[in-house]
Amino acid sequence: MVGGGHRRKQHKGNCCCCSSPSCRTTMSAPSSKHKKLYQLWKGSNRFFCGGRMIFGPDVASLFLTTLLIGGPSIAFCFQVFSKIGHHTGNQQIGYENELLGYPVLLVGLILTISDLTFLFLTSGRDPGIVPRNSRPPESEEAFEIATPSMEWVNGRTPHLKLPRTKDVNVNGHSIKVKYCDTCLLYRPPRASHCSICNNCVQRFDHHCPWVGQCIGVRNYRFFYMFISTSTLLCLYVFIFSWVNILHVKKNDPLWMTMKREVLSVVLIVYCFIAVWFVGGLTVFHFYLICTNQTTYENFRYRYDKKENPYNKGMLRNIKEIFFSKIPPSMNNFRAWVLEDDHTDVGSITPNIGGLTSKEKLDIEMGSKLAEDGGIPVPDILQNLDYNGIDDDLKTKNADGGIVYDPFFFQVDQDHRDSEQGPTMEDGNLSDGRSSHRATTPILKS
Repeated sequence: MVGGGHRRKQHKGNCCCCSSPSCRTTMSAPSSKHKKLYQLWKGSNRFFCGGRMIFGPDVASLFLTTLLIGGPSIAFCFQVFSKIGHHTGNQQIGYENELLGYPVLLVGLILTISDLTFLFLTSGRDPGIVPRNSRPPESEEAFEIATPSMEWVNGRTPHLKLPRTKDVNVNGHSIKVKYCDTCLLYRPPRASHCSICNNCVQRFDHHCPWVGQCIGVRNYRFFYMFISTSTLLCLYVFIFSWVNILHVKKNDPLWMTMKREVLSVVLIVYCFIAVWFVGGLTVFHFYLICTNQTTYENFRYRYDKKENPYNKGMLRNIKEIFFSKIPPSMNNFRAWVLEDDHTDVGSITPNIGGLTSKEKLDIEMGSKLAEDGGIPVPDILQNLDYNGIDDDLKTKNADGGIVYDPFFFQVDQDHRDSEQGPTMEDGNLSDGRSSHRATTPILKS
């Protein structure tokens, strides 16, 4: 049912908002009510180049990452180039620093350009966003016996019943997929909803603040190449900065040489600190690749304690990440769509009672649990302003007491309930009147 809501609108306005690449259509003369899909996108993403590039809401961090990579790399290349210049002007000085020649400069430039390229390939592409539906999916059990815990809260569709989770078969294993209240769909296996980008992402790994984008099925390969190239670049600059110091040292004390080669010392310290971060990420994600896990699955499900249904063996897992075809995007952000069809409406949240603590933890977006009964409150009700409603329902009687409108609060029923005998609630004896104190019709001023 993924993207089903979009497919139904394709014939309505002669436009394509379908997620399937084969259904992408470009209108020759769109009307004023038509806009590009990226202009009406409900997620938190930011688009550039007319929807050709998609970034996360924290795209500004990309400039910081570029500076942290490009700054030391340019300084290192400048240092190597200066040594080559000395070699050209002075053969003796050049002999002392002949190890820092054109090959070292060329390799440094290649690593720097490759690292920045992988960074922008990771950050500027669709990570595997699942198109959201405009209405809830049709339930296969829609006409069976009504289950109160599965009915819709708003009551407009009492025949529609949707369970919070349903089982799908993956490689002979039964996997539970969750219903997303924001995207109005059952998430595909391994997909999760990113609270930062506000999208469901296929094979969701994590949201990386350094690249300003979610890491999913369509950019995980480039993300790993980015962190591994960053590790190689740190090691490369670290090693050849030491080579420069030791080669210039000769018979002088080491600290005297380091005073003369301040730039090399700064690069050594910087790369030593950075390599622990990017190097640790590289080793950790290589382990995830070999075991076919995502960061989200590793921290949440702990496959080391139970069988991983996606593990195909180390070689096949590596082949799947690096040598398989990247799936096409499920969204055509440059397609013309009707503006009316993409107006933002409140999400419809199923009323699902009796949740366990783990199931409550699994509810990631779209509902908040009430403090008393644990009943999910729909987003459309959470945003209402209730200030002044009580005042509108109150009037004063002749004695000065506050009387509630009898059309909203039935006085007779409340009196009958208060006259009932004691009841047992939560192991304590109750006289039956405490639960009605909030709705007592007459309050003394």
